[in-house]
Amino acid sequence: MNETGVVDLVREAMWVGGLVAGPILVTVLLVGVVVGIFQAATSINEMTLSFLPKLIAVMLLTLLIGGWQLQLLIDFARRIFERIPDVGL
Repeated sequence: MNETGVVDLVREAMWVGGLVAGPILVTVLLVGVVVGIFQAATSINEMTLSFLPKLIAVMLLTLLIGGWQLQLLIDFARRIFERIPDVGL
């Protein structure tokens, strides 16, 4: 495998990582902003109020798109294993 193959592999790994983690990170960000605005408006500074909605949102999102994320990771792993003969020793 030459240098461009390694660069392509790293680029693809970063892309897959972003696709898998991106929706969860965006969801946590949005829920955190909404909860923060609610806490600022009501002067409630309860720690569990900021943690539980994020946890529930991540769990629901994982139930909704977890299969797609898993399939994406499986496809990426399969492509990596298919490239093993190209490495050469």
